[in-house]
Amino acid sequence: MSGMFGAIDAAASGVALGRTWMDTISDNMANVNTIRPAGQEPFRAKYVVAQAATGTDGVTVAGYAEDTGAPVVTYDPQNPLADAQGYVTQPKVDMTEQMTNMLVASRLYQANLSVISTARDTYQAALQIGH
Repeated sequence: MSGMFGAIDAAASGVALGRTWMDTISDNMANVNTIRPAGQEPFRAKYVVAQAATGTDGVTVAGYAEDTGAPVVTYDPQNPLADAQGYVTQPKVDMTEQMTNMLVASRLYQANLSVISTARDTYQAALQIGH
């Protein structure tokens, strides 16, 4: 651990990662119905890439990755965004995967908050020993 409050610092970085992850998932889910004209790049789900923070016991967001693969083009001539042939591009967002990731990110967030709470209580109890 780095410093006297290393457990709190490491857990705080986990809380920040969990919050960033949940924000990214929320953005993906909000764009699940973002249709684009055929031939245009679809909305692609983004994923948080985490890495160990250098010099500490915590984690940090190293960047973001996008869902890859060929876009799904569907025939929907009634859609106002349809091209001249009636096709639109669907977003690359797998809702099952997003819901699973949201559950994991939420648990990550909650677990790290629990660590912070436990460490705080432990530090406070240690301070009471001398009194």
